[in-house]
Amino acid sequence: MHEVKIGANAPIAYDTYRTKVRQGAGTRGGNMAVTFESVRRMALALEKVEEGTSYGTPAFKVGGALIARLREDLDSLVVRSDFDERAELMAADPEAYYITEHYLNYEWVLVRLGRVHPDAMRDLLRGAWRRAAPSGRKTPRKRKGAARKR
Repeated sequence: MHEVKIGANAPIAYDTYRTKVRQGAGTRGGNMAVTFESVRRMALALEKVEEGTSYGTPAFKVGGALIARLREDLDSLVVRSDFDERAELMAADPEAYYITEHYLNYEWVLVRLGRVHPDAMRDLLRGAWRRAAPSGRKTPRKRKGAARKR
């Protein structure tokens, strides 16, 4: 782990290596682990989100703007964020949220799927949708006919 100054000189730790998450790790208190299939359902339930690819991996976009994509390590999701939210997430749960040097100057956060709670993932995707949605529409709605499974 390395320390980097971000924003108002706050120290933020970030990984510089790909990290494989042990199967089932991070499901604190018996919480259900997030899978890419569950991310797919969450993302596609948001209005006008389409599935495509980015850097050769499955991705989700709204109006052509990327909101999230599977990382090449297949254990993490790259999610649109902002610097403040990213710093808060990483400080609160560095096992779930991190960045690599590549993302240091970009408003994205990396999320370990095996470590994040489904409700937190859903909230992250909604926030990413709001940041990327065409102007004039900043409230995500479920796609018509999209049923939310619990």
